[in-house]
Amino acid sequence: MKAMVVHAFGAVDALRPQDWPDPVPGDDEVVVDVMAAGVNFSDLLVIGGQYQVLPPLPFVPGEEAAGIVSSVGRGVRSCAVGDRVLVLVDRGAYGERVLAPQESCFVLPGAMDFLEAAGFGLAFQTAHYALVDRANLQPGEVVLVTGASGGVGLACVQLAKALGARVLAGVGSAGKERAARAAGADAIVDLSGSCPRDSIRDDVRALTGGKGADVVVEVVGGDVFEGAFRALAWRGRIVVLGFAGGRIPAIAANRILLRNVAVTGLNSSDYRQRHPQWMRRVQSELFALHEKGLLRAQPAGSFPLEDAARALEQLRERRVTGKIVLTTERWRAREAGSPS
Repeated sequence: MKAMVVHAFGAVDALRPQDWPDPVPGDDEVVVDVMAAGVNFSDLLVIGGQYQVLPPLPFVPGEEAAGIVSSVGRGVRSCAVGDRVLVLVDRGAYGERVLAPQESCFVLPGAMDFLEAAGFGLAFQTAHYALVDRANLQPGEVVLVTGASGGVGLACVQLAKALGARVLAGVGSAGKERAARAAGADAIVDLSGSCPRDSIRDDVRALTGGKGADVVVEVVGGDVFEGAFRALAWRGRIVVLGFAGGRIPAIAANRILLRNVAVTGLNSSDYRQRHPQWMRRVQSELFALHEKGLLRAQPAGSFPLEDAARALEQLRERRVTGKIVLTTERWRAREAGSPS
């Protein structure tokens, strides 16, 4: 099969398609013919050698894919050959076929196509873990989502609304504001001010009658984190998902004490590795909300698999709103009506 292979950690422009061994399922494993693969910020970090856990070289990157089950190993019960599925993996999604453990393979709802599925899994699972598990979000609470126009940010906006919250979307431009409002945001907080540590706090207080946000989902870092932390209400909770802005912030522990707030972090892959049944329950809940029309993961754009480097550069430079997906030749042939 063809796959995008990393031979040395570094720049994404070194990614090139090449021949790679076809995966063979072992016990409790599934092989999926990939139609589309999701592009995630964590892919940039892994390829660049900056992630907390790095795979041995060489490897095929990519953590999520949607496609059709082509073979299964002994003991597989979660899916069958021919099923349309979403898979979540540690690596391997940037290829024409991917190997996944059966517990990380989810049969798609009938109304979900492959492009949407490829951008649905990680973003919405991350949103669910952040809002439900880490933040214990309650109906009627106020949620501030920073970086609200990205794939995870838009998922957090939609899910928070579906769970009965009032959502403030933190964005940096008018174009991104439109995407956040389309996802259900009740109000917009401008992250592009000259002093976001003050302006974010002031905007959130103005929008909440001086109370502040009960929950903050924070993905940017730097001064945006500082402003979001200062925007917390009494007994507020801030969930740290990442540092897309580049600078990792620091916070004095006495400020957590004096403000009576909670700061927590989230590494969504831990749930897949430590508690796969929890992951499966969450995915079932997310699919149910999708079937009710409450959640949608409309891709911001798609690139052929062989253009993965260009897709990753667009993500790095924040030139996209929402989630980018990669499509395989198999998907393009299917769309053109040719046999695949």
